[in-house]
Amino acid sequence: MARDLAVVGAGAAGAAATYALHDAEVDVTVFEKSRGVCGRAATRRHGDCTYEYGANYLKADDGRMTELVTETLPTEGLVNIEEPVYTFDRTGEIDAGRDADEHKWTYEAGITQLAKRLFDETDAEVENGVRVERLERQRDGWRLEDDDGADLGHFDAALLTPPAPQTADLLGQSRWDHDDCRALRQEIASVPYRTVIAGVLHYPFEIDVPWYAAVNSDKDHDIGWVGREECKDGHVPDGESLLLVQMNEPWSIANYDEHPDTLIDDIATRTARLLDDDRLADPDWTDHQHWRYSQPEGEVDHDLLSCAAEHDLHFAGDWVAGEGRLHAALRNGLETGEAIADSG
Repeated sequence: MARDLAVVGAGAAGAAATYALHDAEVDVTVFEKSRGVCGRAATRRHGDCTYEYGANYLKADDGRMTELVTETLPTEGLVNIEEPVYTFDRTGEIDAGRDADEHKWTYEAGITQLAKRLFDETDAEVENGVRVERLERQRDGWRLEDDDGADLGHFDAALLTPPAPQTADLLGQSRWDHDDCRALRQEIASVPYRTVIAGVLHYPFEIDVPWYAAVNSDKDHDIGWVGREECKDGHVPDGESLLLVQMNEPWSIANYDEHPDTLIDDIATRTARLLDDDRLADPDWTDHQHWRYSQPEGEVDHDLLSCAAEHDLHFAGDWVAGEGRLHAALRNGLETGEAIADSG
């Protein structure tokens, strides 16, 4: 078992793996390029509003997730989104169509609380604002360098959790003379990702609909998802509405380089048309986010990943799980951390 582990990325998978090692005799250092944690499960604030502009919630897909969120971790500020998810097709007709009984969780302070609370249960050192640029395989472990070439230290093992294309880029910059390295990098680089542009639209009035969110069921509408942040306790003041609108991939790719004002105007117009409410074309404030690597949409060869583990190099994330969902990244991180703890 590794005595010193470097974790690249403080997203859900990295946080979960670190948590899984909190009772093991492993010193964990987490390197995160951004100022926050939880990766694509991201939270922003504007005035009195709190909103998720990436992953919208954590789904209760099995007993382990339920126990972790409702019993193991602190539950203060935990939010159960009670309203259902409806569906719509290319015609824009919104109807009931999703199981409304599954639990959907976030926090009053935002979904980033998930990673924060996992890290708080550990003694790990989380270094924000550090971009790992390359790895170097040494006789007894791995040395990491940042994007300025500075030495970040030597570790017995490394765990890589960024999206697959970024992980492949990191491997491409690394010094590892091994027969499987090239095949491993190519395999990881081949994982396809969905590109999404998200618009955030605020209104000083309430929207009267019976659903929390509506999702495009046939992937043939320019809008892929509309979520109402006011359905999350503590996120939006009474009497206001805040919509998260995620556009589908063809629209997002075609408009990726458009000016933000043009993007938001188009997103708001299409949202007003979908919800049949002309008022929605004129939000009083907005935000947006480009997600180049929003969700993985393919499988990876786990035999190659297992070969890398024999050289103390590990991988975790939704792309490893083969499902682009927050609960999948979380579960895969837990399983990977446990495997590292049991590895010797």
